[in-house]
Order: sequence, then C-alpha cells, then structure tokens
Amino acid sequence: MKKFTSVSDVENLQEIIKKALQIKENPLSETEKGKGKTIGLVFLNSSLRTRLSSQIAAQNLGLNILTLNAAQEAWSLEFADGAAMNGDTVEHIKDAIEVLNQYCDIIAVRCFAGMKSKEDDVNESILSQFEQHAKVPVISLESATRHPLQSLADCITITENWHFDDSSSSPQAKLSVKSKPKVVLTWAPHIKPIAHAVGNSFAEWMQEMDVELVIANPEGYDLDKNFTKDVKVIHDQEEALKDADFIYVKNWSSFDDYAAMPEVKENWMLTNKKLANTNQGKVMHCLPVRRNVELSDEVMDSKNSIIYQQAKNRIFSAQAVFSEILDELNSK
Repeated sequence: MKKFTSVSDVENLQEIIKKALQIKENPLSETEKGKGKTIGLVFLNSSLRTRLSSQIAAQNLGLNILTLNAAQEAWSLEFADGAAMNGDTVEHIKDAIEVLNQYCDIIAVRCFAGMKSKEDDVNESILSQFEQHAKVPVISLESATRHPLQSLADCITITENWHFDDSSSSPQAKLSVKSKPKVVLTWAPHIKPIAHAVGNSFAEWMQEMDVELVIANPEGYDLDKNFTKDVKVIHDQEEALKDADFIYVKNWSSFDDYAAMPEVKENWMLTNKKLANTNQGKVMHCLPVRRNVELSDEVMDSKNSIIYQQAKNRIFSAQAVFSEILDELNSK
C-alpha cells in the first residue's frame, strides 16, 4: 500500500479486514516492523479516537511518533497558491509539508470540511496539498469528504458481529447462513451543520462489502451521488429500518444546498421503539454523539449498541493500514 485516503487504495478489502482481526488477537506481533521509522500525525482539527488509536497503533508497530496539533501549536498556515502572505498567515502549507518530508517516513493528516465553499471541500483543498507535496506515504485521518480509517473499523465491526459459525475456532472467518446483512445508514438530528465525510465514506466502503445497503434521510439531505452511486435512498426512516441487521446513525447537512439544514418535521432520533422494526439490529455510531439528540440514552446504552466496539476497532484499522504502508517502505 503506497497511501491511504480512500477504499480505492485497498487492494483487497477482505484481506485487510482479516489482517486487522489477526492484529486484534495479538496487537504486539509486529513490534519491530516500524523500528527506525517515524510517523507524523498532523491534526488540523480536534480529535479523540483518531488521535489515540493512531498513537496506540503506531506504538504497537514500534514507530517513532510525532504528533502536531497544527491549529494550536504551529504557525498559522496559508493554503492558497500564489498568496502574498502579508496578513495573519505565517507559513505556507507547501513549506510545512516539505519540512515534514525531512522528519517523517509517513505523514498522517486530519482535516475537516470548511463547510463554506462546496468546491473547496469536494476538491479536498487541504488533503490534496499533502498528496501533491508529500514525498512520503500520506494517510488520511479524515478529510473534507471521507473518513477511511473509521470506515475500515466499521467494516471490521460488522464482520465481527455478523452471524458466524460458533463451532469454528476462528469465528471471524465464517459467514452466516443468511447470505448478507441489511445495513441501514440513517440520518439523525443535530444542532449544527455537520460535514459529509463519515456518511460518504461509510456508503463508499459498504458498497465494497457483501451487504445490502440502504440509506435513510429526510428530503433535502441526500448525500453526494459520487459516493452513494446506485444505493437505494429512502426518505421514510421506519420503512428503511424494517428488518435491518445493522443501523449506522450519523448526521450530515444538505449537500445540494451546501451546509444548509432544511427543516425536518419528523422525529429522526433513533429509539428502542424504532429498533423493534429491525432484525434485532446492532446500532453503530462513529462518536462523538450528542445523546438524546442523535441517539436516545436507551439505545446508546442498550445491548443493541456496538458503538464502543467500533471505537476499539479504530486501533486495529489504523494498525493494519500502518503495517501495510510499512511493508511497502521496508521492501525498498
């Protein structure tokens, strides 16, 4: 693996899921693989799970870790080409990345959508500069349009929780009698406009999995068709949830009327009453979650919730990707 910014960078999804599950059984099996190499974790935005899981994963592989909270600890950055830097910005992103090239063998960066310019966000105005100017492998820790490490963790979690053959010594390797699970990505309410990265990414990765994917969202909240493609979109949550095996809860703002929040009169918060319409559906969320806005306490704290399992699997999704990148570096 030469870089990791989307599912298209994964040669074989089932193989990397299998690798992540093997790592989970023995996280310290490759402690020498990263010896003598440095990963730079660059955070342009706040983070809890991504930051800690990436640090643990890198540590498990023996990597040196440099963590930079760029928005707080570095010089204010300029991103525009050809800018006359006579204002508040002090360092151009090209110069910062060139310095990171000198210090790091891998650069992992987290940046959010600005939610102001649709063109800038769709074109990945920040991540694209890292890809353009970095001379080392680039890993996305989330970007304006995707959250690939989260999506890989989601794939791992679904694989673990599908109906496996209990007689197998390796239950993760055995699929259920039922051919494929029904997975519903459902919109949830929020108090402010939220970016599309998690929803886009989940839709993109699920299309590479052997699942029946349905997206449920109110009118005016359809995601970018470049990510959802031909996935069925239903504007009735109750209809979408029928017989669901997994329910992924996430808010996002309007894509067509970019970053707007069209009025929604129906109650889209997931409750136990709505879960009764599912196939004892397992509930997922990337976190952080606004309790009793996006998800009710009764669902969040119920036996149906596998949200904390998802969070733990962030370690093993990151470690599997870092390991693959190191394989490429060590082969040179």
